[in-house]
Amino acid sequence: MDTDTSTGPRAGAREWTVLAVLALPTLLLSIDLSVLLLALPHLTADLGASGVQLLWITDIYGFMVAGFLLIMGSLGDRIGCRRLLFIGAVFFALASVAAAMSTSAGMLIATRAVLGVAGASLMPCTLALVRTAFRDPRQRGVAVAIWMSCFMVGIAVGPIVGGVLLQYFWWGSVFLLAVPIMVLLLVVGPFLLPETPAGGSARLDLASTLLVLATVLPVIYGMKEIAAEGATALPLLAIALGLAMGVAFVVRQRALASPLLDLGLFRNRSFSAALVGLLLATAAVGGVSLYVTQYLQLVGGLSPLTAGLWLLPAAGGMILGSMSAPVLIDWVRPAYVISAGLVAAAVGCAVLVSVGPGAGLAVVAGGYALVYFGTGPMGALGTDLVVGSAPEDKAGAAAGMSESSGEFGIALGVAVLGSVGTAVYQGTMGGGEHSSLAAEVSATEGMSAAEAARVLEPARAAFVDGMNAVSIGSAALLVLLSVVIVFALRHVPPARAAADAGPGAGEDEGDRRERVAPERP
Repeated sequence: MDTDTSTGPRAGAREWTVLAVLALPTLLLSIDLSVLLLALPHLTADLGASGVQLLWITDIYGFMVAGFLLIMGSLGDRIGCRRLLFIGAVFFALASVAAAMSTSAGMLIATRAVLGVAGASLMPCTLALVRTAFRDPRQRGVAVAIWMSCFMVGIAVGPIVGGVLLQYFWWGSVFLLAVPIMVLLLVVGPFLLPETPAGGSARLDLASTLLVLATVLPVIYGMKEIAAEGATALPLLAIALGLAMGVAFVVRQRALASPLLDLGLFRNRSFSAALVGLLLATAAVGGVSLYVTQYLQLVGGLSPLTAGLWLLPAAGGMILGSMSAPVLIDWVRPAYVISAGLVAAAVGCAVLVSVGPGAGLAVVAGGYALVYFGTGPMGALGTDLVVGSAPEDKAGAAAGMSESSGEFGIALGVAVLGSVGTAVYQGTMGGGEHSSLAAEVSATEGMSAAEAARVLEPARAAFVDGMNAVSIGSAALLVLLSVVIVFALRHVPPARAAADAGPGAGEDEGDRRERVAPERP
């Protein structure tokens, strides 16, 4: 589904096999974001990792992915996404073995950083190659929905996979899972995967590359720190520095004949609206996820593995929402499908607003699943709009921007909405010695069950108040976004009508000017 709605060749068995091959590394890369959660106590025991080192072990992978997504997407456009995918697969496999064999916390942090850079090269390339393999817009919409479902399911099942492996093997086994998948990709990929058009011999601008990192890394770091410790001077300064570097990056791109990021992509209304939609929708999901995952463990008293199992309905909701959207847009405008989904997600947030300390876990899991179901169409159709609206020789950069938007959205939701929840918690508790429920639970270790229950009862009630506030904020954001999407994307027709109308159907004037604009010298 893009603004150029001409019907391309129909995909056959080869193309769907290509999708299966690309889905495996996509699933693995998202599993790696959360697979270590259950291994942290083992890392402390075996490697002597301190609390700060544990934070870096878990966060450095996501930091590097976020920082290098746009760079790697643009590099893929220059040298070909298939070639970059194979290079990234080699480094990911080698770094996985090194991570599994780490003998110190510092070594594991370094190898996780390499894994993040390699992962950033794999993620946009898999999406760009999906776009290249599926020429028919309607089939591509289904393929992108499957790709998105694999990514979201990977995040959900990461702790479960980690728990199963830790049950029978040592902590390094969570990394070795990547090796056979990368080997399979390297063996069958050269025979199956298509190549995206390479952008010629234009060199990757080093200054632009450094400015991307100087923009993304401080902003992501600042948002995470605000969510964890509150709005102190250091994270605020980091965000301000990152934003300043972002302005410098935009100024430089305007001056370059061959920019790292073609700002002309933003003249396409579908591209810009979908990108903003992905950012805000994932922000709402990020804020809600932060509290639901804690609720299951700190209020519900579940182990991390059992809590992960209670999150599976959310993964199922995401799959259902993502996979139903490409079918519905055959007859209904994408704007209305996305908007209806966002309203359904807002209803899921409303269910979470009604949750109290003694609510059944089924209510929490059901509301959370509805949030994921409702944001599924935004993820699938929005990603397809971003990638499909860009010229094919910029598919890698567009894919990188789509995924960067999701990374930023989650960090933004965790930071902003998480800060709201923290403020409500602390206000309800009247300050106090412990700034979070997790700290309060930790402080009760060694107490009798009765004494711990007496201490934790008001803290859990305050936490639920914070979760309710976050859910209200997320619901309001989703409803507002649903209205914006209707106005911003209503020019895109249903897929069947677009195919019948031919090229250019559903383009507004801005999209049309961008499509026919001559190439930059």
